[in-house]
Amino acid sequence: MPPTSVLVVDDSALMRRALKGILADAGDFEVHTARNGVDALEQLDRVRPDVVTLDVNMPEMDGLTCLAQIMERQPTPVVMVSSLTEHNALVTLEAMQLGAVDYVPKPGGTVSLNIEEVSTELVAKVRQAASARLKRAGGLSARLRAQTERATATAPPRRELGRVGAVDLVLIGSSTGGPALLSDLLPQLPASLGAPVVVAQHIPASFTAALARRLDEICALRVHEVDRIMNLQRGNIYIGRGNADVVVARRTEGLIVKTVPAAAEYRWHPSVDRLVGSARRYIDPQRLVCALLTGMGDDGATEMAAVKEGGGRTIAEAEETAVVWGMPGELARRGGATAVLPSYEIAERLADWVR
Repeated sequence: MPPTSVLVVDDSALMRRALKGILADAGDFEVHTARNGVDALEQLDRVRPDVVTLDVNMPEMDGLTCLAQIMERQPTPVVMVSSLTEHNALVTLEAMQLGAVDYVPKPGGTVSLNIEEVSTELVAKVRQAASARLKRAGGLSARLRAQTERATATAPPRRELGRVGAVDLVLIGSSTGGPALLSDLLPQLPASLGAPVVVAQHIPASFTAALARRLDEICALRVHEVDRIMNLQRGNIYIGRGNADVVVARRTEGLIVKTVPAAAEYRWHPSVDRLVGSARRYIDPQRLVCALLTGMGDDGATEMAAVKEGGGRTIAEAEETAVVWGMPGELARRGGATAVLPSYEIAERLADWVR
């Protein structure tokens, strides 16, 4: 099998050398470098890379502009490599809306002298990106409908919050490709949805506040980062904070959701399995609805399969739309999916089941 061709784009010569060295040492990459977005575009036709790693902040042409040009000229899996500032978190989320497959944090800032700390993550994500399914940015019409609906929606009576109809809670898990998919899927959920929604998206902590704010602007339901103990209420979506786990519990006043330290027995965080397992302890599985979306690995498959076995309903995203059919594919292979659906059908099915 020929090596995977990677184009590393960064304005820092030090970072280019470091990233190239990490990938070259892995043994299955042919690595090329570009000093900025303009240089990257000039090399695109000649190199025809399988994957591009792209810095966010660069002179002459920044990473976001370069990404848009790549997707227009020669659609290629892109992994964003950025420092975890609030600004870069917003830019990186926008990059994933434009079609970037994944992101790797620079642990020490723009010119990261300790980039070796994320070498394992970088190699794994570049390998995964090489086989990822590219998704086009979309969902604008759904977002506009959602904004209109929320502007005109009447809040449900407080006595109905938390327990409505046959479903108490909707649980969603996602990883690679998830932020873009959530930005398409969640705005399609109606303001009248009969149960709260909790999301475990594998993501760094510095990204979740930005993700929640962006989703809140485009969703009919209110969207919050889980940064404290919060009462689970109908009409709301709760995004688990990154680099930690998010769990459901019960108090006398009703169900709550909270952030807890990441548990070592779970590989990815926020852990989908830990979230769903915590919900099963307090809620009859028949009153749970779950969806497992794009992502590498198998996080969520074990606990969501248990929900289905207990009489609950589960969705696995179909291979045809998943950026990476790891997590949902594992749920489907285990027989743990009530339905296997393309991404554009999931919101409607969730709303139908919760209704």
